[in-house]
Amino acid sequence: MTARFVGKVVLVTGASRGIGAATAARFAAEGARVVANYRSDSDGASRTVEEIVRSGGTARAVQADVGDIASIDRLVADVAANEGPIDVLVNNAASFSRSSFLDTELDELDQVLATNVRGLFYLSQAAARTMVGRGGAIVHVSSILARLAVPSRTAYCTSKGAVEALTRAMSLDLAQHGIRVNAVAPGLISTEALLAGMRDPEIQAAIQSHIPSGAFGEPEDIAAAVVFAASDDARYINGAIIPVDAGLGAREAGPAPRRTD
Repeated sequence: MTARFVGKVVLVTGASRGIGAATAARFAAEGARVVANYRSDSDGASRTVEEIVRSGGTARAVQADVGDIASIDRLVADVAANEGPIDVLVNNAASFSRSSFLDTELDELDQVLATNVRGLFYLSQAAARTMVGRGGAIVHVSSILARLAVPSRTAYCTSKGAVEALTRAMSLDLAQHGIRVNAVAPGLISTEALLAGMRDPEIQAAIQSHIPSGAFGEPEDIAAAVVFAASDDARYINGAIIPVDAGLGAREAGPAPRRTD
C-alpha cells in the first residue's frame, strides 16, 4: 500500500466503529497521524486506536460531540496543541432518526441537523481556517439517502441532502485556498447502524437482492473512497459527490430481475 499521507494530520469524526473506524485505519496505514474522534463510545474508539498502533500506525482518540459547538472548539484546540494543523478532515459522525414525517418532533429534527449539518458546517469552517495558506482536503460522508428515500428517514434524508449541497458550495469558496471539498455517498453498508433495523436474515437477504452486486458493502469499501478523495491522486476532483453503492443508486425502482445464468 502506498503511503500518501506521511506527516499529515487527519481528523476522522465518529471513528469508534463502522465506516469511521475503517477510515481511520486506512489513513493510518498510509502514514497519517490520525485523530479518532468519538462522542460516547470510548471503548470503541480505544479499539480503533489500539488496532492502528498494533499495525504500526499512529493514532489518538479524542472525545467530542460534533453536535455541540463548544465541544467542537475544544476538539480543534486539542488537535492543534497535540498534532498541529489539520491537513484532512473527514466528517463521518452522524445522528439518525427512524421516525416517519408525521411523527418527527422538531426536537428530533434539530438533533439530527445539529450533528449532520450545523456541526459539520462549523467543524469544517474551523478546520478550513487552519488550512488556508497550506491547502488541505475535507471529505463529507453523505448517503444514498440524499438522493433516494425510504420510509421513516425524513430527518436523516433532509440532513444528507444538505450535506451534498454544502459540499458543492464549500468547494467553490475554498478552491482559491487550495482546499478541496468532496463527499462520498455510501449505499447499503454492513454497519451496526444499518443492521439495527433488520436483524432478520430473511429481510437482509431480500434487501440485498435489490443491490446489483447482490450484497451489502463493507466499511472498508467506503474508507478506500474517502482516502482516495482526500489524496493527491484526486487533486483535480472538487465539489464531487462520489457514490459507493454498487450501482444501487443507478437502478430503476422495482424488484430485482431474476438471473438467467
